[in-house]
Amino acid sequence: MSMNNWLQVKGIIKRGYGVASGKGGDIRFPDGTIVMQKPFFYERGLDLAPYFSGTLNISIFPHQYAVKQSKYTFRNIKWAEKEPAEDFSFFDCRIQLKNGNSQEGLIYYPHPETKPEHFQAADILEIITFEIENLKCNDEVILEIDNRQIHIT
Repeated sequence: MSMNNWLQVKGIIKRGYGVASGKGGDIRFPDGTIVMQKPFFYERGLDLAPYFSGTLNISIFPHQYAVKQSKYTFRNIKWAEKEPAEDFSFFDCRIQLKNGNSQEGLIYYPHPETKPEHFQAADILEIITFEIENLKCNDEVILEIDNRQIHIT
C-alpha cells in the first residue's frame, strides 16, 4: 500500500464496554465476542488469530469518520445462537505509540444497522491489533488509516 494513501489522526484511548474482550462482565459472552466471532471470519478468509481478542477504542474527537471502501466485508454472520446475524467490515490501520513503535491492525466495524446493542459514538474507532503493553485509558496515539477506505471529517 502506498504511503500517500495513509492519513494520520490523533487519537485518545477510551474505555469500551468490555464486551469484545469479555472483561465487561456480560454473562452472554464470558470470553468476549471477538473470540466467538474469529472462527466465522476465518472461514471467510480473515485470520484474526494473531491479534488480541478484544478491541482498542480510540476517540478521534473532534473528528468523525465515514466508511468508504472496506478491505473485508462479511454479511449475515450468525456468530451467537441467541443474537441476530450481523454484518462486519474491516479496514487497514496502524497505531503509532508514544515510544515510537508502530502496530499493524484492523478497524473493526460491526455495521450499526445490524448491531443489536453497544453502539459507539461517531468519533470512536474500534481497533483489533496485537496486545500492547502499558497502554491505558487517556493515552494518546496516532492512528494511521488508508483514506481510500475511511474518510475523516
